[in-house]
Amino acid sequence: MTEIADNNTMLPTAVQQFVLHWGEMGGQWGVNRSVAQIHALLYLSDRPLNAEEISDTLRVARSNTSNSLKELLGWKLIRRVPVMGDRRDHYEAEVDLMRMLTRIAEGRKEREIDPAVAALRICTEEAKADTRISKTARERIEGMHDFVATIDDWYQQMIAIPPSRLMLLIKMGKRVLAFLPKGKTKEG
Repeated sequence: MTEIADNNTMLPTAVQQFVLHWGEMGGQWGVNRSVAQIHALLYLSDRPLNAEEISDTLRVARSNTSNSLKELLGWKLIRRVPVMGDRRDHYEAEVDLMRMLTRIAEGRKEREIDPAVAALRICTEEAKADTRISKTARERIEGMHDFVATIDDWYQQMIAIPPSRLMLLIKMGKRVLAFLPKGKTKEG
């Protein structure tokens, strides 16, 4: 980032807008706004920052900064780095976008997809064994399990692709559809 603000200096407008927007996006993704703003600040910083600098720059309570840093460390989106002559912890963000995306995807899978697959597997087994459950309910539970398991399988395939090839696949976008059989459209 250009320079991180001294305690009395404002952030450059583009940096300030990025940090604010990243915080808003984080909120839409279920991430605490302060966590997302701290991540954005560290992502744009060209040097490691300590918690005091982060708190002062963003005008965030130190306790909030500390909790946010712990969460970002848990997601492996930032790391502690030593700074010569300073005993305080300093932090820097992962700046490789594919690594960042991969770590977020891994974390969300562990927290959201894995428990859903396990719960739906149990529900499916129980639904098959319980004669009181209607055929419709049983089929819908099985369908939901199959869908979530397919998403999980797709994730496993995508995560195994080397980042450069995955980026190529992403860039190909709609062109990949030309290789798939034509199906009915929603209009047809």
